[in-house]
Amino acid sequence: MIRTLMVTGSGHWQRGGEELIDAWRTRDDAHIWIDMQGESQAYERQLLDAFDCHPMAINDAHRDRHPPKIEEFEHHTLIIYRGIAAFDGELNYQAQPLCFFIGQRFLISLHPSEARSIEQLFDAHGQALLQASPQQAALKVMYTSAGYYLDSLLEFEGVLSDLEDELLEAGNDQLMRRITAYRSRLVKMRRIFNYHKGITQELIAYDYRHLPRDDSDTLHAINDVYERFERLHSLTQMYYDICGDLVNGYISISSHQLNITMRVLTVISAIFIPLTFIAGLYGMNFENMPELGWRYAYFVVLGVMLGIGFTLVWLFQRKGWFR
Repeated sequence: MIRTLMVTGSGHWQRGGEELIDAWRTRDDAHIWIDMQGESQAYERQLLDAFDCHPMAINDAHRDRHPPKIEEFEHHTLIIYRGIAAFDGELNYQAQPLCFFIGQRFLISLHPSEARSIEQLFDAHGQALLQASPQQAALKVMYTSAGYYLDSLLEFEGVLSDLEDELLEAGNDQLMRRITAYRSRLVKMRRIFNYHKGITQELIAYDYRHLPRDDSDTLHAINDVYERFERLHSLTQMYYDICGDLVNGYISISSHQLNITMRVLTVISAIFIPLTFIAGLYGMNFENMPELGWRYAYFVVLGVMLGIGFTLVWLFQRKGWFR
């Protein structure tokens, strides 16, 4: 699907298809936004060649799972951005690449499936953004997409809080598996947000011909996008650390409970080891054992064993091993 939005210098705008490209070429004061969703690579390359887009930029845009990047060429600036196709509060997300070719008077966006941020802006605010400049439209798409990430991450904060309460009340291996799965997803998201933060840092630090920092509106939009990705990156790092603390806390509690169990078993063993020794010694039944012929030997040995047992119990209780 290809759709176009053209805005003239006087504010007149039109929506349509590929036919608006010819009309745009005849108007030096017009800006155009060409959005291509799910088109073939051959068709995309043909249209991009018509706008003098660099072949290396086109190849990067068509590479599978290309990491986010920004690169400037003579007639345009390429931004490869990891957009969002689906995301929920359980950190189940499906990302998709969004490629922007930003020129002096044009913006071309490529994406394989529906992009929620583009759908929201293309109809509602696309005219005003495009009239201001193509770069502001692209930055606003990135800002809006980051907002969807942010909403789901803040929703996950409640899930993480409930999980922490469950783990403290009745921790089990099933909760540990959930936490481990969350940590794995957070690592992947943190890597994506780190790429995006790097892109906006470059926009702040360096002058790009088609995203000029001397334009106050563009600079403000760049700062907004950077701040949002900085927050996303810090949130994912914080949630990752919290998950790690929960794992370590659960392991510490489990180790403490295991130590208590082992201490009880040690006390029991310490009590019965001397008793077992005495019972084993007199259970050998040698013929010349003098105690075997004594009338009160059984009661004396039994008393000694009880005395040893009660003494050890008293000693361990005094040391607090039964607490």
